[in-house]
Amino acid sequence: MYRFLTTPRWWGINVFVLLAIPFCLFMGTWQLGRFEDRVDSHREAERQPAVRSAQAAAPLTELLPVDKETSGRQASASGRYGRQFLVPGRELDGRTGSYVLTLLHTPQGKALPVVRGWLPKGATAPAPPSGEVTVTGALQASEHAGSAGVHTAGGLPAGQVGIISAASLVNLVPDDVYDAWVTLGDSPAGLVPVPAAAAAGTGLDLKAFQNLGYTGEWFAFAGFVLFMWFRLVRREAEAERDRALGLDPEAPGLG
Repeated sequence: MYRFLTTPRWWGINVFVLLAIPFCLFMGTWQLGRFEDRVDSHREAERQPAVRSAQAAAPLTELLPVDKETSGRQASASGRYGRQFLVPGRELDGRTGSYVLTLLHTPQGKALPVVRGWLPKGATAPAPPSGEVTVTGALQASEHAGSAGVHTAGGLPAGQVGIISAASLVNLVPDDVYDAWVTLGDSPAGLVPVPAAAAAGTGLDLKAFQNLGYTGEWFAFAGFVLFMWFRLVRREAEAERDRALGLDPEAPGLG
């Protein structure tokens, strides 16, 4: 009843199935490997701030511009504190409060945004120290509209900013603003240190989930090919059996 499998037509079908299923499994496994690589890279990037915080601090100017290699590195800069702002709507350990952002005016004639810590909602931010100071903190790239916690709708009260970026601060101070900021590891009393975030572009982006989606598609296609092959074999076997019994459905007068 299954002798039809050796016909030229079925040889072509069988060869296609034998090639298609391994190819689909290979492609699905490759896409899954790509997804796992992106997950591993993401986890490694999340560990980097803690690793880099243990490294010796370097002068700020040596670490600019901020990239994936310098993000999270300990940077040091000297100057005098100037204007101070609150950055509202920032969460830390499940609580909502504000970052205390103070601009450090350096001898280079530029202002460095310094996050001195996180302030609980309703509390008063401590004043920055006067005179010449040297700060050391984790270097971070300027935020953008897609950064977590960023407020871009406007309408904030005076003394507050929604985003930590040179573009948003340059109009508020007379000096140029560094396209970077630092978060202090040791905050003054009343503030909680803000941990450094992973570098931009190291998170699980849409491409990672596309790889996962393609994995499912390739495996599903392999299953579909196998299902259709069994269905065709079964239908052909039933037709062979009907012909053997003289019940050829294509014969004149039947049906």
